[in-house]
Amino acid sequence: MAHDHGQAPRSWYRTRTGLAFLGLLVIAGFFLLTEHRAHALGALPFILLALCPLLHLFGHGGHGHGGHEPPKGDRP
Repeated sequence: MAHDHGQAPRSWYRTRTGLAFLGLLVIAGFFLLTEHRAHALGALPFILLALCPLLHLFGHGGHGHGGHEPPKGDRP
């Protein structure tokens, strides 16, 4: 039988393996951001231009079609 001495179990990230894994994630994230920043920022203007037609179609609320009256059966 295991004895509980009033200590809560440690979180996984407080263990040696968890700390090593978190360190690896930080290092990998740093290199991922620094190496791919040029690709992501270089494509940003083209992404914004590609979104313009979608924003035009869906951003205007249907070009004035949002003010329709409810169907005759739904009026009081």
